[in-house]
Amino acid sequence: MCFFQCLCSSLRDPDRFSLSSESDSSWVNATKFLTGASAVGSIAIPTILKHAGVIGWGALAMELSSFFVFVFAIMCYIRMNDEDDYSIL
Repeated sequence: MCFFQCLCSSLRDPDRFSLSSESDSSWVNATKFLTGASAVGSIAIPTILKHAGVIGWGALAMELSSFFVFVFAIMCYIRMNDEDDYSIL
């Protein structure tokens, strides 16, 4: 339930979500690009390795679950960072 609340609250207002905000800084744009490339690579590389038969289903499931735990932690951080009293509810 907390993941759904964090996700919805972060995506409800596009101005609050830092990845969708526009900026004129080239460093910010480079950081967003590298973050996106890292996120895509962390899903694509294990999927390609599974397809090639290098890793098994367990390794793929473990990597994908760690990715979703990481995304959950980021969404909760964004949600808690926007609140003054740091309350989950």
